[in-house]
Amino acid sequence: MQQDIFQKDTFQTILCYGDSNTYGYNPVDGMRYPERVRWPRLMAGMLGDTYRVIEEGCNGRTASVTPVDEPWKDGRIGLEACLNSHKPIDLVIFMLGSNDLKTQFQATPESIAKAMGSVLQKTLEFLAEKQGYSPKVLLVAPPHVGDGIESSAFADRFDGAAAGKSRQLAALYEAEAKAAGCEFWDSSQVAKASEIDSLHLMPEAHEAFAKAIAEKAKAILRR
Repeated sequence: MQQDIFQKDTFQTILCYGDSNTYGYNPVDGMRYPERVRWPRLMAGMLGDTYRVIEEGCNGRTASVTPVDEPWKDGRIGLEACLNSHKPIDLVIFMLGSNDLKTQFQATPESIAKAMGSVLQKTLEFLAEKQGYSPKVLLVAPPHVGDGIESSAFADRFDGAAAGKSRQLAALYEAEAKAAGCEFWDSSQVAKASEIDSLHLMPEAHEAFAKAIAEKAKAILRR
């Protein structure tokens, strides 16, 4: 019995680090989806007991800029603390960038992608030091901002250019992931922002997303 206490965990740990679409923001009422809807929890169920999936979604989290009124929403701030809290980590899944497209930030797709590249490198180096090896890292291009963003509930935060800019992120993210030796996936292949607010996922999109990324995660962790 005493020996069992000190045996290492047999599951693989996956950290999902993202914004409101990882948190599970419901575009219908602005609340949080229950666990049975959110893609990280759905993915956990699909993967089974040999995996541990950690949700780290935060509404408004950015990748490349610091919100003046809420600086803690800068995804780069506190990243190391988060990684250190959950180590050992086998796979980190990043999905950020949509909030950087808010009009107030005036960020370009290139600047957002470059910042994400730095985040990838920081993650690899930090965990290599703290847990003795680098995890696998998957950079996910977020679902495209919908063309109806200017008439949505978020029209005061995003202008019409956000939709076009969001479509440029995938190619730029793929290049950054390749440069860092990380994996890449474009979520727009299976998930579309709701027509309600042109930004957040409906339950069926969470399910499609979960199915696709669960398969991706298993393939990555087998390598």
